[in-house]
Amino acid sequence: MTVHAKIFMKDELRKCFYDIHQAILEIEEFVSELDYDGYAEDAKTQRAVERDFEIVGEALVRIRRDNEELLNHISEAPKIIGFRNILAHGYDIVDDSVIWNAVVNHLPRLKIEVDKLLDQ
Repeated sequence: MTVHAKIFMKDELRKCFYDIHQAILEIEEFVSELDYDGYAEDAKTQRAVERDFEIVGEALVRIRRDNEELLNHISEAPKIIGFRNILAHGYDIVDDSVIWNAVVNHLPRLKIEVDKLLDQ
């Protein structure tokens, strides 16, 4: 039997993980009744999803600044931070299919990892 150490974190870091959790819930709500084509045709939803991904990435940047070791519990943290930078600074190269792929294929794992940290 493996014993997992409980992770203790400062309130500021816990708030960052909570912000990530909230952004994930919002993204899920925004796209809940959409397929890719519906998403690609809905500029408001695209902007809302992109903004929430920016929040996720920025929260991870703040966590990294304070306790880089915590990012070891988020499997794609460096990629998520890079994704945030592209969304924030490369607005003209954002590809809807890349965003949709992140929603469908990466967001569920992130949600599990963040929820696990918040539950500790």
